[in-house]
Amino acid sequence: MTTDLGIPSVLSGLAELPKLDPGDAAQTRKDFTSDSEVRWCPGCGDYAILAAVQGFMPELGLKRENVVCISGIGCSSRFPYYLDTYGLHSIHGRAPAIATGLATSRPDLNVWVITGDGDALSIGGNHLIHALRRNVNLTILLFNNQIYGLTKGQYSPTSEAGKVTKSTPAGSVDTPFNPISLALGAEASFVARTLDSDRKHLTSVLRQAVEHRGAALVEIYQNCPIFNDGAFDVLKDRDQAAARLIRLEHGEPIRFGPGGERGVIRAADGSLQVALVSEVGEDAVLVHDAHDPNPAVQFALSRLDESSLSHVPIGVLRSVSRPTYDDLVRAQVNDAVAANGGSASDDDLAALLAGKDTWTV
Repeated sequence: MTTDLGIPSVLSGLAELPKLDPGDAAQTRKDFTSDSEVRWCPGCGDYAILAAVQGFMPELGLKRENVVCISGIGCSSRFPYYLDTYGLHSIHGRAPAIATGLATSRPDLNVWVITGDGDALSIGGNHLIHALRRNVNLTILLFNNQIYGLTKGQYSPTSEAGKVTKSTPAGSVDTPFNPISLALGAEASFVARTLDSDRKHLTSVLRQAVEHRGAALVEIYQNCPIFNDGAFDVLKDRDQAAARLIRLEHGEPIRFGPGGERGVIRAADGSLQVALVSEVGEDAVLVHDAHDPNPAVQFALSRLDESSLSHVPIGVLRSVSRPTYDDLVRAQVNDAVAANGGSASDDDLAALLAGKDTWTV
């Protein structure tokens, strides 16, 4: 199945990547663990995410030299040092831009972007939304601890209103970003949320993200034990989590709470609300459709989330297939080469750059 442009419309993100040869030894977590000393604060949620990624990587069956991890600036951005793959610790907020160039020029690479709420949503906000809008074939992990950790505790674009920090001693007056809503607004083709401490759920979401062809953004709630400790504790307590976490599964009714007592319904005004299933009936409960090409309902689901964490959707909110930026660019290049008799030279490039409207000053 192809698009009008001849680009495969349904492909795994790993479909064309070089795999291990049949005679190669099976990889383990150790193969993806570098010899660099891990330098995060004790208790940081980054450790759990790193362990999950290192443990998950061997399952992909990819050669390590075809995996690239690109980061920006921040605590999370130390990630490339600790994965024994290729990597680049780049500049503040610009990891998506660098990764876009790499993914476009090297279709044989599995490209990851590791970023944080400050790096991705403040100085890097423009780069992030355009990577999502273009649907570049990237797996983007956004660690959200709702604080600037590396620079010692200033409020971030996801800090709740009223947050008292070193840079907001009287409390933040900013309205925070909802990263999931932002990604859906940019029409990212894959959007998900998970928790650093839920290894099973985290691994499941990562697997779906990396197998998706296109821009996959995964927000990971991550604890900063020094500057914002306990921000997500209510989601890690068993009883509290059952009452607050809305676990999304495509094709399943959206129910949560003890015994699935609560459900998400469409209210009379068209908005999504939480109600007791016993009062509204099972038929009123919304069935989750992650594959709906119109992100309106998925966006409405993301808006159930509040700074109080009373209702927190987690799992895959959106997973749709559409042509990727890098596939389309390579198709244009291939068409141009074919039109030129199957070859391209430096003279051809010079003529293309010069075009028809050039002059000498």
